[in-house]
Amino acid sequence: MGEFSIFHWLVVLAVILIFFGGKRIPEIMKGFGEGIRSFKDGMAGTSQTPAPPAQAPTPPAAEKPAEEKK
Repeated sequence: MGEFSIFHWLVVLAVILIFFGGKRIPEIMKGFGEGIRSFKDGMAGTSQTPAPPAQAPTPPAAEKPAEEKK
C-alpha cells in the first residue's frame, strides 16, 4: 500500500471522464466552486448575493376634485 503514483491518478481521471464525459466536468466544477464559495460566505456571515433592487417611490396619486353638488 502506500502513496498514490501518477498511474493511480490517471486511472481515477479516466474513470471520471468515462462516467461524466468531457462536457459535464466544467459544469460540475463550477457548481463545486460555487458551493465552496457559498459555504465560506455562510461561515463568515456575509453574503455575495445581490440585494433586491429598491423600488422607486411612487408619486402620490393626484386627488380627484370632488363632484359639485347640484
